[in-house]
Parts: sequence; structure tokens; C-alpha cells
Amino acid sequence: MFRPVIGMAFVSLLLCGLFFPLLITGIAQALLPYQANGELVQFHGRAAGSDLIAQSFNGTMFFQPRNDSASGVDPDITVQDAYSQIPGISAATKIPASALQQLVDSKTDAVSRFFGVAYVNVLDLNLALIQNFPSVYSGVQ
Repeated sequence: MFRPVIGMAFVSLLLCGLFFPLLITGIAQALLPYQANGELVQFHGRAAGSDLIAQSFNGTMFFQPRNDSASGVDPDITVQDAYSQIPGISAATKIPASALQQLVDSKTDAVSRFFGVAYVNVLDLNLALIQNFPSVYSGVQ
């Protein structure tokens, strides 16, 4: 009496729990591998973080993600927030504030600027700091 019900449950489990997820994962890997793997950012040949989730950076030498967002995982800060961090980073690193402002401007998302409030990705900004000022960030990999 329960055999057809158990059989349908088993078939449904295989189709919905195994085959369909594998199919969708395969399609995503084939068509959109960067997005399917979490939009991992590579730096010096290894994953440095994700463009989708805020990364924590220790010390005053780096730009910090905002800590007032609801979840705390937003990877972007406003350009004004980035500008407000420039004096502290400049004092800690001796990098001229004008050079830091140019870096922020170069990393500002053009699409967000078009829609009114300009944002910058903290991970991209900090990786650009490391890359553009290697003598200051020589111990950071």
C-alpha cells in the first residue's frame, strides 16, 4: 500500500535533490564560472576575497567596510565614506592624501555614480593600495 508513495518520494528525492542541482551547477559552471564560484578576486595567484562580501582588513593602513549596514557584509562603501578614511590612512602610511583620493576616484563604480550615489568596493580599493604602493605594503601578501 505504501510502496507507490515511497517509490515516488525516492524518485522525487533523486530528481529534485540530486539531478536538478547537478544540472544547474554544471550549466552555471559552463556559462558563468566567475559568478558561480562566488566572484572570487585573485591577487598574486590566490583568492583574496569575494566581490560580493565585505572583507575585514586589520589596521589603519587600509580602507574599512562600513560597520553600520544591517548585515555587515556589504562589500561597498560610499565614496564619501572612503574620502573620510583618507586622512587616517595617509597618516598611517605617509601616502599623500591626493594620491589616495585619485585611487578612490579610479575605483569608483561608474554605474552607481550614474544613478546618484557613488560606491567603491573596499576589497578592490585595498588591493589597489597594495599594488600601487608596494614599498608601503611590502609585508602584505
